[in-house]
Amino acid sequence: MASWRADNFDLLPQSTLEKWENFTNWDQTFFPDVVGIELQEIRRDYARMALPWRPELNQPQGLVHGGAIATLIDTVVVPAIGTAYDEPRRFATIEMSIRYLDTIRQEDLVAEGWVTKRGRRIVFCEVEVRTASGVKVATGDLIYIIGDPPAADDETPG
Repeated sequence: MASWRADNFDLLPQSTLEKWENFTNWDQTFFPDVVGIELQEIRRDYARMALPWRPELNQPQGLVHGGAIATLIDTVVVPAIGTAYDEPRRFATIEMSIRYLDTIRQEDLVAEGWVTKRGRRIVFCEVEVRTASGVKVATGDLIYIIGDPPAADDETPG
């Protein structure tokens, strides 16, 4: 599926791209891996990810579970936020609002997330989720809090 917003965002310098291009391909398994989220594209303040459909993502009535969609929404903004920082930062969701607009049956999902406003400690983001065929199925508004860069003696990864 082609991007519907990517061209509104600057390409990343190669060094930043290299830091983020393996997002979701970690050495250990984290929740986005369990759900099956895949990174497709990143730019400054923007990311696009896919959630390939599989039966385990359904709720009992055969629709994709809202929690899987929420996970996609919460995950797609992470690289969009992180690409603005030269040094690793810790950040966390402090508010998330989701509007489910349509149901999904047996179809891959694609989410685009972008930063709408960036402050020193708070970042505001928006997300749109569409089916692979282009139907808008959910939107989200998120607020993240950003931590300071780790101290030189702090070896804990970002």
